[in-house]
Amino acid sequence: MNVVRDPFRVVDLPRGGVVTVGNFDGVHRGHHEMLTEVAARAKELDVPSVVVTFDPHPLSILHPDGAPPMIQTLRQREESIEACGIEGLVVIPFTRDFSLIPAEEFARELLVRKLAAREVRVGERFVFGREKGGNVALLRKVGEAAGFDVHGIADVTDEQGIISSTRIRAALAEGDTGRAEKLLGRPYAMDGLIAKGDRMGRKIGFPTINLRSENELCPRDGVYATRVLIRSFERTFVCVTNIGRRPTVYEDYATTIESYILDFTSDVYGEPVRLWFYERLRNEQVFPSMLELTAQIRKDVERTRAYFASKGEW
Repeated sequence: MNVVRDPFRVVDLPRGGVVTVGNFDGVHRGHHEMLTEVAARAKELDVPSVVVTFDPHPLSILHPDGAPPMIQTLRQREESIEACGIEGLVVIPFTRDFSLIPAEEFARELLVRKLAAREVRVGERFVFGREKGGNVALLRKVGEAAGFDVHGIADVTDEQGIISSTRIRAALAEGDTGRAEKLLGRPYAMDGLIAKGDRMGRKIGFPTINLRSENELCPRDGVYATRVLIRSFERTFVCVTNIGRRPTVYEDYATTIESYILDFTSDVYGEPVRLWFYERLRNEQVFPSMLELTAQIRKDVERTRAYFASKGEW
């Protein structure tokens, strides 16, 4: 996939294609359906498929105190968009000055002059431009004058309503990684580097890796059945992950993301990893003694083995 950053400064852009525009936070099932439709229509017309997105999220600039944490890093978003079959990604740096551009001016400059869009497909509730002045009706007006068709795509729903990034964030805030997986269409993933910790896990027989996460969003504190990709090994490993403050060991400690990798002994400090969350096993809790803590960790390990064995992944 060809990625263009800051299209208003770049000349070589994918032109004459089927274009969609949006934040695509999380690239969830609803986004996936739209993006695969865009890719299929572009292939049918034998033109490029193009996604236009923004970085950072507009709310982080316009209303930073109320901006939601992003579900994915930009790199994760790019990977997910490419996996939908999209050929070109245009990333617009979102700034306060950019937010002042009127919607019609933005549509004419980007979709007409820069991209020469053949078709535009966006969510039927899509809004854009200064004070959210643009919508599907405005795009159709611009399209009629410029010669491109505009299609408003209906939201994808399940039994609980519209599939949305807001619902995914709420699920992860509750620790319901199973519900988040259903909405995303895949397990929630965090990227980062393995950092050195205090080696407390090693002292009690369960050496852990500490994730220094690149993601803004973290599931609720607790213990999870997870899987980790260690890129230098080019494979994944089953692990038990604790998110929290380790109250049995410390009275007041910063939140950490620690994973005990089953049947693994290599030193991987500084390695880039991806950690997927599958099932929440329990709350983080205080144990009366280290002996009882280690006994519970053994139970967590066995539950994790059983979980992945039940899925045929052990």
